[in-house]
Amino acid sequence: MKLLVTGATGFVGGVLARSLKAAGHDVRAVVRTPEKARGLVSLGVDVHRGDVTDKDSLRAPMTGVDAVYHVAGWYKIGERDTSQAVRINVDGTRHVLELVEELRIPRAVYTSTLAVNSDTHGRIVDETYRFTGRHLTVYDQTKADAHHLAESFITRGVPVIIVQPGLIYGPGDTSSVRTTLLQYLQRKLPLLPKQTAFAWAHVEDISRAHMLAMEKGQPGRTYFICGPVHTLVEAIEMAQSITGIPAPRLRAGPAMLHAMAAGMAVVEKVVPLPPAYTSEGLRVVAGTTYIGSSARARAELGWRPRPLRDGLTETLRHEMNLLGMTPRF
Repeated sequence: MKLLVTGATGFVGGVLARSLKAAGHDVRAVVRTPEKARGLVSLGVDVHRGDVTDKDSLRAPMTGVDAVYHVAGWYKIGERDTSQAVRINVDGTRHVLELVEELRIPRAVYTSTLAVNSDTHGRIVDETYRFTGRHLTVYDQTKADAHHLAESFITRGVPVIIVQPGLIYGPGDTSSVRTTLLQYLQRKLPLLPKQTAFAWAHVEDISRAHMLAMEKGQPGRTYFICGPVHTLVEAIEMAQSITGIPAPRLRAGPAMLHAMAAGMAVVEKVVPLPPAYTSEGLRVVAGTTYIGSSARARAELGWRPRPLRDGLTETLRHEMNLLGMTPRF
């Protein structure tokens, strides 16, 4: 098949583009900076300069493809400059799906996120869940707006399948998850938030879920592609059992973190803060639970995410090697 991937120089999009190429597909990638896609070019991926915020730049590479994976997104937590959030997450999604409709592309998979459901307060929700209220971050809000936009295209017959990952981890990650793991490995992680939980899925499993959604998913259907649920405390304690490096003993409850977030809301107006210590960065770990059930993806797509311990072992070994540490596991 002739397949187009947006976001192919990113974490998920990069793994997906490589996996599709390895499976024998003719893969095109739209990237803002082709110089960053040399690895994809060496694999035979057809790289085109383009930007999801510029609809005209997408038209030529999207013409003639059998299907589109729209993975590109703006993902920043605790950043002062959020000017690109709407342009990339909302307008970019509109541009891609408008072209899917105009060019009559037979199939598209759109990458949403469990974050559109915000904090589920410990409830493991499924695809029928609908959040109403104020989102915790600009990322959550703009991805929720983009999700609703994708649903509006579905209602008018555009063949879109929506996938919603939870927390994605693995070698090559550039998110705050990796920052946390690095701080843990270097014994610089000051504390762990109580109750905060995620549905953890390895990036290779997320890539495979995208491929299964394209192959077996029903247009108009939404699939949670989220892995097993673990608190952050459980994950770091699991890391301790793997590496022998002690987890931080200090635990912070939601009330303490919310109080800190309120204080930082004042401080950050005059002093630049690291993303994790901004009011937004603290809110998203203040006992929040971004969790859901992948039962539908398991039943309809045959998707099976690996246990967290298996993926975490590989990821920790990778990061320790990069740090010049010798893994003994």
